Amino acid sequence: MAQVCLCSNKLSVGIATKWRSAARKIRSVTCPLCQQRKARRACPALGHQICAVCCGTKRLTEIRCPSDCVYLASAREHPPAVAVRRRQQDVGSLLGAMRDFNQRQSKLFVLVCTLVSRYKPIEWESPSDQDVVDAVSSLASTFETSAKGIIYEHRPSSATAERLATALKPAILEAGRGGGTAFERDATVVLRRIADVVTELRTASGATTAFLDLLQRTIQKEDDSTQSGAASQEPTRLIVP
Repeated sequence: MAQVCLCSNKLSVGIATKWRSAARKIRSVTCPLCQQRKARRACPALGHQICAVCCGTKRLTEIRCPSDCVYLASAREHPPAVAVRRRQQDVGSLLGAMRDFNQRQSKLFVLVCTLVSRYKPIEWESPSDQDVVDAVSSLASTFETSAKGIIYEHRPSSATAERLATALKPAILEAGRGGGTAFERDATVVLRRIADVVTELRTASGATTAFLDLLQRTIQKEDDSTQSGAASQEPTRLIVP
């Protein structure tokens, strides 16, 4: 009888062990975000494991990664080759747009791109590339008219574009303080060039935010949660020719 009980106990323990092992395996196999791939990375932001693909594609967008995440640090220090090539193409597009600019025009081009990338719309708005085109085109017309000695405020047709133009104008005026008519002519050229670049990118890609997405990938934005004050004031990674 004792032998039978011992065997029965061993069988019960074996079944329980296998069940617990299977349960742990099921919990760890499937990524809870995509429900497709194996979850092999411990995500400190979500508190559970996720797959490498979701970690890489949802990082800092859908997932609020803490600054001490080892995968975030690794990605910043060693970006994948495809990301490096994409960034090189993005930077090449912006630098190509400045190919015939003088130094002041180049600096103004970078300034406007940086301002657009850091623009924070009101909560329910999602600006598109068309809003950028409308905003910079209206500002270009305003500066062009002013260079001719006529004071007239050109306004975009949409409220979203008008709010963007209103946010951009003070910084542009500050950059051109004392520049007079020469700066207004430069501003007109630069703003119209940006409108052309946005239109070309949108047409080529078919995306409604192709230019805005490029700026997000290219222009170094302020990180108000993790970066130090000195680092966050660095305006851009672009090198002005």
